[in-house]
Amino acid sequence: MQDDLALIMEDATDSMEKAIKHLEVELTKIRAGKANPQILDGLSVDYYGSSTPLNQVANVSVADARTLTIQPWEKNMIQPIERAIIAANIGLNPQNDGQMIRLFLPPLTEERRREFVKRAAGEGEQGKVSIRSIRRDAIENIKKLQKEGLSEDIAKDAEADIQTLTDKYIVLIDKHCATKEKEIMAI
Repeated sequence: MQDDLALIMEDATDSMEKAIKHLEVELTKIRAGKANPQILDGLSVDYYGSSTPLNQVANVSVADARTLTIQPWEKNMIQPIERAIIAANIGLNPQNDGQMIRLFLPPLTEERRREFVKRAAGEGEQGKVSIRSIRRDAIENIKKLQKEGLSEDIAKDAEADIQTLTDKYIVLIDKHCATKEKEIMAI
């Protein structure tokens, strides 16, 4: 029974870590005014009929604080990359010079910054929902063990440990969101 409890705690911790990592990835995709190649993560390009991640058909780099450059490995990929960027609706217009694509990130307006802050808060809320879902699953597993003969005191202690773990990760999510908000609102 104790081994099962330890396994439940370990699974919950691992799942919560994954939720935090996912949140961090999603927050890096929200631009904060300066050029960051990660805002193009998850962008797929039509490469000879198959959907391929952008970073597998081109080199994405930062030219300066407000410019990203995309250097396709094949010249004929410029048009599909342009179409993919436009279709992704990330608020950037590609500039094509026949050799490479440049993305100029305009300075963020106050209104646009507030939109990004709301989006970051929404991602944080999604993270909290997944953490709470992990907590619920862990507590259900503890209750199943209790039905199989685990003492009530040990079960209550384990539930308290799960709640403590949940609180720790919720605070971590709040810190990530606050940091991102500060980054977005900085001019």
